Amino acid sequence: MPSTPTSVLAGVITAVSTAALTLSAQPAATAAAQERPAARCAAPSDVLDLSDWKLTLPTGEDEDPTEITQPELTGFSASPWFRVSGNCDAVRFRAAVNGVTTGGSSYPRAELREMTEGGEDEAEWSTTEGTHTLVVDEAFTALPEERPYLVGAQVHGGDDDVTVFRLEGSSLYVTNGDDRHHHLVTDDYELGTRFEAKFVAEDGEIDVYYNGRLETTISHEGDTNYFKAGAYTQANCGNSDPCSDDNYGEVRISDIKVTHS
Repeated sequence: MPSTPTSVLAGVITAVSTAALTLSAQPAATAAAQERPAARCAAPSDVLDLSDWKLTLPTGEDEDPTEITQPELTGFSASPWFRVSGNCDAVRFRAAVNGVTTGGSSYPRAELREMTEGGEDEAEWSTTEGTHTLVVDEAFTALPEERPYLVGAQVHGGDDDVTVFRLEGSSLYVTNGDDRHHHLVTDDYELGTRFEAKFVAEDGEIDVYYNGRLETTISHEGDTNYFKAGAYTQANCGNSDPCSDDNYGEVRISDIKVTHS
């Protein structure tokens, strides 16, 4: 058998050595890439479109809670009341029982209020003209002690709420005015469970949906309506102990969308 030239053997050895070095380097490079931190969101406005909203927080002076409007709301966060979740897929809204309340309520909130014109004006619309829709992808994540009641989304009209999604322990209700137990959606809700809440207002009625299923229809005619979403804790220091920041209601919102037509 003829011998292989020395030059050919040298070339083969060089090629094999180069390939081995390349293969051995790939896992190290991959590991290094995995160790580099992923890009993180800095504020709730990086997760949700907050262009046409303002925020009320459970902080500030008595009956004069902090309000954040546009353009300040873009890029704003206030831990632990209004912040992004750890993996940047949702925004957490928290209101403790000892929080500051508005003059018209005895309960604290970390809640968005619908606005118009890029956040310049407060929204007001009629249930008898056009179609007005709110869709919220959310989850209740914490309830206050003793009085475990929390509102996560609502249609508000004038000086009072019209209909809301209200959790009481494990029972999720749709309210109708002062009837807080108007319609039972489920009596087996588990904290942290995501669901889609949807209101559609038109022709003097509000259809209320849960995960795409029509749950109830509320009759309501009015022209000062607007949407709200977040954590509206239905407890305070007078009925829920301990009276501290550690006793709170919390809602996580992954998406929110309003349309008017």
